[in-house]
Formats: sequence, structure tokens, C-alpha cells
Amino acid sequence: MNLWKLAPAALLALAAPALASAGEEGGCENCPAHKAHAEHGAKAVPAAATAAAGTVKKGVRTIPVTVTSDGFTPAEVKAKAGETVKLVVTRKVQRTCATEIVMKDFGVNQPLPLDQAVTVTVKPKQPGTYRFACGMDMIAGNLVVE
Repeated sequence: MNLWKLAPAALLALAAPALASAGEEGGCENCPAHKAHAEHGAKAVPAAATAAAGTVKKGVRTIPVTVTSDGFTPAEVKAKAGETVKLVVTRKVQRTCATEIVMKDFGVNQPLPLDQAVTVTVKPKQPGTYRFACGMDMIAGNLVVE
């Protein structure tokens, strides 16, 4: 028997546990080896179908956002300039790149523990589109301020 013919199969068998764990915490279930992050957010969903305005109470807009295997849901949220906006973000999946939320325009960088609501409070003064994303800036959404 020629051992050289068995070598590739043996290497794959040895590498399988390492490849399987590549998608653990901090990894991404859609790209376990972190090779295809550009594919995140590539799903085309009409903005009207995903935009959320949340609720307003005493001048504070509260918008629930969930991290799922599809990313931030909803991927677009709306508010008005000058309003205090509270994004209440709950990560529901273990294997995702979105283990934190970053909003560079507001200096936000907060961890998103699994199944725990995290409140991110911002007060956009100007109309515009403000991005929120995972720490690697691959899974993202927008706060659209009118």
C-alpha cells in the first residue's frame, strides 16, 4: 500500500477539529474560516421592509435590534434629528461576527453578550445616515436620521 496516497486524507482528518472550531465565538457561522466576510450584508432586502422607527416616549426613541444569522435585524432604523435614540440590541446567535456594536460617528464600541439586551444611546444632531456594524465592519445596518 502506498502511504503517500493516504497522506491527504490523514491531513484532512487531523485538520477537521480545528476547522470546525474556527466558527466559534468571534467567528462567523456563514464563513467559519473568515475568508468570505464580504458576503455579509449582501442580501438585498428593500429598505421599506426592514426600516423600523421604534417607539417614542418623553422625547426618547427606543428601537429594538436583534443580531441573528442574517445580521442586524432590522438593518435600517429611523429617527429624527435632535432626538435621543436608544438602540436596544440583543444578540441571539452564538456564532456571528457581530459580538460587538460599533458606531464610529458617535464613538460607540460595546460588546454584545449572547442573549443580553445592550442599550446604545446616541443623539444625532444632523440628518443623515449613520452606520452601525460589527467590530470588523462587515455586518452592518444604518440609523437613518431625517
